[in-house]
Amino acid sequence: MDSNVISKKELLELTGISYGQLYRWKRKNLIPEEWFIRRSTFTGQETFFPREQIMERIDKIINMKEGLSLDELADMFSPNLSGSMLSPEEMLERNIVSNTSLELFIRQQGKLETYSFHQILYAYILERLLVTGEMSLDEGAGLVQVLASHYPKLEGKPCELIFMRKMGISTFVLVSSSTDLYFDSGVKVVKRLNLGKCIEELKAKIS
Repeated sequence: MDSNVISKKELLELTGISYGQLYRWKRKNLIPEEWFIRRSTFTGQETFFPREQIMERIDKIINMKEGLSLDELADMFSPNLSGSMLSPEEMLERNIVSNTSLELFIRQQGKLETYSFHQILYAYILERLLVTGEMSLDEGAGLVQVLASHYPKLEGKPCELIFMRKMGISTFVLVSSSTDLYFDSGVKVVKRLNLGKCIEELKAKIS
């Protein structure tokens, strides 16, 4: 059995939630439709979920539902981008970016009075990778270019950013979260970022 997925039966046993709660949260868009994976087994059709993502999401729902309504939680988890606009100064004040990341971001996107949520997300991802030392400034410029060119095509869909190198040459790839990827032995995957999680974190900083 694929260790990256968990069956519905095992999920309910491990988390202690009911079948009704699981499907109510699905109807409320707290759990994405894409995470309900139907597969054939020797007993017939069964439902599976991406293990790490569903376990983390249910833990968050259980811990936060006392303080927030299900609709408020759904909005926080939603991959759809809100209409928030921030100035460069506000991005610094909310610790979304550092001065170094902001300067590089402005060189790539141009100096504007305010930036859209899309652009703020690109700056936040740039900061996430620069601050760990995993990415150089030159690579950061390539990252912003890839996000600006291709992320809008995936807006509203669960997706991942994969940062990899081969023989010193870096590449950034945006893929659907449900896509299986296989690399040759010469490719080093430096970082994989779930963009849904990045959006959740960013919304918390903005609100």
